[in-house]
Amino acid sequence: MRALLINCTLKPSPQPSNTEALAQVVTAELVSRGVSVESVRAVDLNLLPGVKSDMGEGDDWPRVHAQLLNSEILVIASPTWLGRPSSVAQRVLERMDAMISETDDDGRPVAYNRVAGVVVTGNEDGAHHVISEIGGALGDIGYTIPGQAWTYWHLGPGAGPDYLDDERGHDWAHRTGRAMAANLHTTAQALAAHPLQAPPS
Repeated sequence: MRALLINCTLKPSPQPSNTEALAQVVTAELVSRGVSVESVRAVDLNLLPGVKSDMGEGDDWPRVHAQLLNSEILVIASPTWLGRPSSVAQRVLERMDAMISETDDDGRPVAYNRVAGVVVTGNEDGAHHVISEIGGALGDIGYTIPGQAWTYWHLGPGAGPDYLDDERGHDWAHRTGRAMAANLHTTAQALAAHPLQAPPS
């Protein structure tokens, strides 16, 4: 089984990413369950604006699109900015919009029988809003969102330290992240054994 992590931090490599650090708790648990994990830091790529899977010359999205189609599990990780997902996360979701109209050989939307979850970090409140926005979009695209397929970390309203700078709250975020990974993996296994069929015509 394969998983793809799309980190939607605003920080280009090689800058440390708080969001990636928490997401790695989830991916480590997936690896322990035999899942092969690939990781993409979206801000490092040239993701052209649009809602097609290939926007033409210079567009790096087709490679990510291929990774999505090669993965049964998707984790989207985003920081919270102004109580909302990052602009990079919004760009990723807009590019994934094309998948709604893409189908496999059996007429199923290509996101069917794939599962997804969300990781959020930030030094302000708003994590549940970010989770609902990203999770709702992924459900529209066709992904299955298991119960409690998310984790987050923040230290309340207002400015504060970053995830990598403060150990408070890590135990809860990590425990929730491991549960998220377990729920994603178990649901992916269930869908592999009993796949969704094409929607009724």
